[in-house]
Amino acid sequence: MAIAYFYFHAELNHFLPRHQKQVKISHSFEETASIKDTIESLGVPHPEVDFIKVNDEYVDFSYIVADGDIVNVYPISSRSDIIPSVYLLPEPLSNIRFVLDIHLGKLATSLRLLGFDTLYRNDYEDEELAKISYNQTRILLTRDKGLLMRSLVRYGYYVRNTNPEKQILEVLQRFDLFKLVSPFKRCLRCNGLLESVDKQSIIEQIPENVRSQVEEFQRCQSCDRIYWKGSHYERLQQFIDGVLDSKTDE
Repeated sequence: MAIAYFYFHAELNHFLPRHQKQVKISHSFEETASIKDTIESLGVPHPEVDFIKVNDEYVDFSYIVADGDIVNVYPISSRSDIIPSVYLLPEPLSNIRFVLDIHLGKLATSLRLLGFDTLYRNDYEDEELAKISYNQTRILLTRDKGLLMRSLVRYGYYVRNTNPEKQILEVLQRFDLFKLVSPFKRCLRCNGLLESVDKQSIIEQIPENVRSQVEEFQRCQSCDRIYWKGSHYERLQQFIDGVLDSKTDE
């Protein structure tokens, strides 16, 4: 029986059972396996791993684990302290787009509100989510470790928080998105882009109590939903201001 020793750093401990957090894990094995498969068998999804050091050398996911190996596994946050020779996370996307699983409906709405291209349906199957992420080069956000471990997923992140207001801050911080926030440009219902529309052309779609009070309207290019600055706008603006203020408080 061969044994390799694993130590997971920083936030990667989130994925481990309590007795394995922040300690050296002894992993016994008989059959050879790649370090990627071994790491995931211990509970850590590969899109969360940025670099790996085996003994005194940095390796990629194809490395075959050997008897006596001492393995240190690091997340992206460790880049501030270490400069490895082999990075495993792909290059950051120039065009940030997301696809979210069924558990993150409120987060999807918040991302759309802030202007980010965000696909979400409550009937996506796991295989479909993985394919969308791969084929459309979208960051897969999920609360499902198993989904994140699918081999197709290159850009992915496990959302730690369960509170939707904390989730949006977590995602903005993880992907450094505060400077890219562009509110009120996407439909909250379908993710389509909004465009200004002449009031008279949509007059029949506007509630009577709004017609005499509001002059500026937007319409979704995809689903034709109409938007205007009412009481809901003030509430959403307060939410946006709170999100952006959280950045200045850091």
